[in-house]
Amino acid sequence: MSEKKTSEASFEKSMERLETIVTDMENGSLSLDAMIKQFEEGQSLIRFCSGKLDEVERKIERLLTGKGPVETEPFPAGEPEPDASETDAPKPDYSGQLFGA
Repeated sequence: MSEKKTSEASFEKSMERLETIVTDMENGSLSLDAMIKQFEEGQSLIRFCSGKLDEVERKIERLLTGKGPVETEPFPAGEPEPDASETDAPKPDYSGQLFGA
């Protein structure tokens, strides 16, 4: 499994675990010791998730400002890919018409 998928899965699993902890704590059926243990686990999960969100935010900012790498993505389903003859064909030069040369 790629690092990106592992990271996403870990984030999602961490969020699910946090929801479970909150529900358990809200039920009020935990002993004090169990509640403290779950609180500590929850704090650790919050730090992890917060760090992941900060990392994603920084990556988005780099991409939006043009200072980060640009990654390609596949065309959405149903949208045809450009024909190779269209992308390899030489482009007409209109600079003389545009700039009066």
